[in-house]
Amino acid sequence: MFKKKPTVKPLAPLRSSDRRKTADSIIADYGLQPKVNDDTNVEDKAAATAETTALRNPLLPEGVQTARFTTTHGPDLKQVSGTVYVGAYPGDDARVLWFKIEDRMYPTVYTLWKQPGIVPLLHTPGFVVQKLQGGADLMTPGLANGPPFHPKATKGAVVAIASLEQPSVPVAVGACLIDVSSLGAVQGSRGHAVQTIHWAGDEIWSYNNSNKPGLNPPESLEGWFASKDDEGKLVEQAAELNIDGEEEEQGGVNLDKSASDQPDPSEGLGEDAPANESLIEQVDVKELTTKEIDDAFRKAFLYGVYHYKETNSNQPNFGLEFPLTQSFVMSNLVQPFLPAYTPSQANSLQIKKSSYKNIKKFIKSLDKAKIVKTKERDQHETIILDIDFDDVAIVDFKPYRLPKKETATGTSLGRGGKATAENDTADSSIGQKLEKQQFYKLKDRLLPLFESAAASSQSLFTAAEIKPIITAYIESENLVNEKNKRLVTLNPTLANAVFDGTTSLDKEVLAKGSVPRDALIDRILQACTPHYAIIRTSPSSSSSSPKPKPGSAPKIKLTLETRSGNKTVTKISGVEAYFISPQLLADELRKTCAGSSSVEQLVGSSPKAPVMEIMIQGPQREAVGKALERRGVRPAWVEVLDKTKGKKK
Repeated sequence: MFKKKPTVKPLAPLRSSDRRKTADSIIADYGLQPKVNDDTNVEDKAAATAETTALRNPLLPEGVQTARFTTTHGPDLKQVSGTVYVGAYPGDDARVLWFKIEDRMYPTVYTLWKQPGIVPLLHTPGFVVQKLQGGADLMTPGLANGPPFHPKATKGAVVAIASLEQPSVPVAVGACLIDVSSLGAVQGSRGHAVQTIHWAGDEIWSYNNSNKPGLNPPESLEGWFASKDDEGKLVEQAAELNIDGEEEEQGGVNLDKSASDQPDPSEGLGEDAPANESLIEQVDVKELTTKEIDDAFRKAFLYGVYHYKETNSNQPNFGLEFPLTQSFVMSNLVQPFLPAYTPSQANSLQIKKSSYKNIKKFIKSLDKAKIVKTKERDQHETIILDIDFDDVAIVDFKPYRLPKKETATGTSLGRGGKATAENDTADSSIGQKLEKQQFYKLKDRLLPLFESAAASSQSLFTAAEIKPIITAYIESENLVNEKNKRLVTLNPTLANAVFDGTTSLDKEVLAKGSVPRDALIDRILQACTPHYAIIRTSPSSSSSSPKPKPGSAPKIKLTLETRSGNKTVTKISGVEAYFISPQLLADELRKTCAGSSSVEQLVGSSPKAPVMEIMIQGPQREAVGKALERRGVRPAWVEVLDKTKGKKK
C-alpha cells in the first residue's frame, strides 16, 4: 500500500489518556492479555490489570506522536486515509510504529523487531520476499514451514512474514485473505493467501523527520521461536531447498524438493509431444544467464525459419518476402518461438538482457554465422536479404514445445499454432459496438417531485426521462412565472427538495423565489446519485444490458512514461469494463507495434476483481487508439497521461 509516498500532516503529541486507550485496544484486538471472566478471583484480575499496564509502554512508548495521512490505492487511485503513530524505543530514532486504516491498527516491522510474537509469523523463500517488497501479495504456493501453520493465521488476521533464510526477522506485514491455519497442503494450490500491506523498504518504513534512511533488518531476533534449534531447522531447510524459479502467479512458488529432479519442460518436446501442463505451470526456471538468453533467441529464430519451411513448403522462399526488416524478424521469427513458460521467464527473455542488446546486433550475429545475408539500410537498420534454408542449424533443428498464450505473457503461439496465422479471430471484442448510458437514482427528498411517475428511492431515470416529469410537476402546481415563461416560481416542496441553502447559488435562488427552468433541471440532476451502464452489441451475439452500477463510467487509462533513462513504454489499464480481454489486446499490439508486451495485475487492484495492466514498448498512443476503436471504444472514453513531457494531454 505504501509503495508511493503518502501525504502526512504535521505530527502532534498523543495525550496520555488516548495513548492508554489506543494501547489497550491493541492489546485486546491482538489477544495479548489473558481473558478475565466475571468469576475470576480478585487476585487474578489484579494480575491481569498489572500485565496490561506493563504491555502498554512496549507497544506504544511514551512521547508517541500521531498524524493523519492520505495515499492512493487500487487501480482507480482511490484515496485512503489513516493515522500514523510515530515513537522511539530507548536508543532509537523516532519511526512509525503503528498505522491505522479503517479503525484497524497494523504494526510496522519496527514494532515487530522489538515486540516478537504479537502476531502470527509466516515464512516464504527469500526470492519471494523480494516480490513482496515490490507490493505483490503472498500466494498460497509460496507459504513455507507448514502445514500446520500458526493457529491464529485465520482469515482477516494480521500476520508477519519472514524469509526462510532469516526466519526470526519479519520483513512484511499483511492480512490473511484465506484461513491459512486450516490449509492441509500448499503444493498444487493457487490464489492469494496474504495481502501485503507494509514491508521493510516502503515509504512508511523510510519515514523519518530527520530525513534518515530506514533501518535495515537485523540478522536475527529472539522471541519468535521457542528455541534456537527451531530457527536453525528453517535456515537448513532454506539451504537445502532447490527451487528453480517462480510460478506463474506472483509470489507463488513450488516448494517441492523433488522438482529439481524433473526434466526441463522445454527439453526434447516437439509440438506433437504430449503436454504435461501441470509440469509446465509448476516447474519453474531459475534466473537465466546472459548466455542462456542468447541461446534462447538464436533457437527461437531457427525455430521460426523451420516453422515457415514446414508450413509453407509449396511457396517461394517458404512464404517469406525479402528483404526482412528488423521489426518483422522480431515479431514473426523470434518472439512467437521464445521458450517463455512463465511470466518470470518472459520477463527474462528480452533482447535488452542478452549480450546483443538490440535486434540489429542479433541479426548481425546470424550473418557472422552465415545463416543469413544482411545489408545496412539508412545507416539505422540491418535488413535480411536472404536465409540459407539448407544450413545445418536449420535442417537439423529439433522443435521444442511452445508455451500456450495463457502460460507466458508475450507468447503468441500455442501448441500447434502457425506463425503465419492472422490475428486471433476469437477476440469477440473486435467489431463490437458500445454505448454508455447515464442514469440518476433519486434521493428521498426528491420523491415528492416524482409522484406522477410512481417513483421510489430505488428508481433509476435518464436525463431525458427526468425533464418531462419535472415539467409536469411544474404545470400541475402552476409554478410557471406569468411574466417570464422560462422562470419557475418556487413552492415550499420544490425549495426544500432541491435547494438546501448550502451554496451561494441556493441562497440567491431562495432569496429571489424563482429559478430558470434549465437551471432547475441541472440542480435536480446534481442532487441525484449517478449510475452508469455500458451496453454492448457484439457481431456474434445480441446486445447485453448489464445492471447499472453506481458512480460515473470509468475511463480507459493510457499512460506514456520513460524507463531506463530514455526508453518510452505505453501502459493501458481498465479495458475490462469495455468487454476487452487484456491478453488478446496485448497480443495484437505486440504484433502491430513489433515490440514486446506484458500483462500483469495492476498494483493495488483487488484480488477478487483484478484489473490488468498492459505494457507495450515504445510510444504507441496511436496504435492503441486504433486498436480500441476497432473494439468500439470512443476517444472520449480514453484518458491519456503523457509523463514523458511532465504534463497531461
